[in-house]
Amino acid sequence: MTRSLQAVAYRRPSALESAADGRHLGLETSRGATPTGLQDHPRFFSGFVTSPQVAAAALLAVADVAAARYYQPQLRASLDPVVTGNGDRLRFESFSGCGGVYARLDVLTPGLDGGEVGHGTTNVDVNNPLREALSRIGSDDPLHLRVGPDELAVTTLDGPVVEKKVPLPDRWLRGFAEAQVIAAGFDLRAELPADEAVRFLRSASRGRVRVRLAGPGPGPPRGLPKAGGARRSAAGPRWVVPVGRGLRPTTRPVPGAVCLPGPERLVALQRVLRHATALRVYGPAVGAAAAEAAAWEVVLPGMRLTLTLSPDASRGFSGEGGVLDALATDEAAEDAELIAVLLAWEPRVDVADLAASSGLTPERVRAALVRLGTSGRVGYDTAEAAYFHRELPYDAERVEKHNPRLRSARALVAAGAVRLDGPLATVTAEDGHAHRVRDEAGVLTCSCLWWAKYRGGRGPCKHALAVRMVRRGAAPELEPAVVGGGAR
Repeated sequence: MTRSLQAVAYRRPSALESAADGRHLGLETSRGATPTGLQDHPRFFSGFVTSPQVAAAALLAVADVAAARYYQPQLRASLDPVVTGNGDRLRFESFSGCGGVYARLDVLTPGLDGGEVGHGTTNVDVNNPLREALSRIGSDDPLHLRVGPDELAVTTLDGPVVEKKVPLPDRWLRGFAEAQVIAAGFDLRAELPADEAVRFLRSASRGRVRVRLAGPGPGPPRGLPKAGGARRSAAGPRWVVPVGRGLRPTTRPVPGAVCLPGPERLVALQRVLRHATALRVYGPAVGAAAAEAAAWEVVLPGMRLTLTLSPDASRGFSGEGGVLDALATDEAAEDAELIAVLLAWEPRVDVADLAASSGLTPERVRAALVRLGTSGRVGYDTAEAAYFHRELPYDAERVEKHNPRLRSARALVAAGAVRLDGPLATVTAEDGHAHRVRDEAGVLTCSCLWWAKYRGGRGPCKHALAVRMVRRGAAPELEPAVVGGGAR
């Protein structure tokens, strides 16, 4: 797995302090993108949260996911959450160390009071002393929230006094891209009232999940099941179907069912259950018995907390392949450059408005948004069924370069290994083995083992991707690669 060290620097640690007028929560920011360009420590908000206990619990839930590995939990995981100011709301995002759980807290306009929300994206420091302090908030005393440095810190500190260097795997970055592409295919499948939501989540299965934190400090509350890992996965996918006001488990994907892949990974939601007003479940239309991703959203006063689960606890989002078609075309790359200029940190990206402004068709706008998602420049909000603008504070451009299937497909194109024959194509690997790729109503099937195993469920294989590149006239743009390289 390719890794690099991501350096994040803060002027001082984030802290929760008590004062005569209530409590003050100061979340320190690192270097991030804003409408005026990169800033070392942007400031996005200074005001009050309307539900202090709820906000503290929900922020801890996002931090729980950032500090957790739900698969191979003995390995270390510690990544600071990302915060985005969208003008009318604050979004806090994180990804689990294993790459299989994406968490997002949306603090909406009704959840904020007394301050304007800025625009931009950066990392936010959530350290262990802060976690302990947030976990002790037991009343709704006024809570002042500051996201970014206060004026005193700006004027008196010459440089960062807190610096962290954390490993940042490429698969973690690819996971951000894949999660938003997959979520764009979700629809609302079920909505449970608060009492049914609590009952279901607490009885989803048995045992307790193990979460490894970055250091000392309180873990998530007990209640949800122990991670089953590969042993649980071997039993096959699990499903739930809406019945009356609740959800009923089922062993097969009947119409209306939603996949529940690794229910133990919903443990972070225990933080906020007593504040929940509803539970919403999002997923794709059921098409096969294979496990599928799903999103679980807890509705809170003025906020929403969403966990999106990969199709299996042992299977991160990075290998799902949903972004490969968009990455493979020069047209999408050119369209993405145009659409990027038109984005303005909107909390809700309107495809029709972008199509009218850019002169592109809605289909090309959506493909461009997928392309922008691969570099972390847009996310997807299932509750509003819309993309939103943000700029991840990572070197996300390397996601495309280090995608093994994309690199291998480009190597095949550069080597002249693709021969077209109407709806059929032959792709010859470096070892001389020929693969037959067939166009069936716009879906490319292949004779390779990858297609036989996944049947398109994890995106196109490298052979189908190479055929699509040739048919669209895509340029190779190759870095050094082996033609037969990559197991996928």
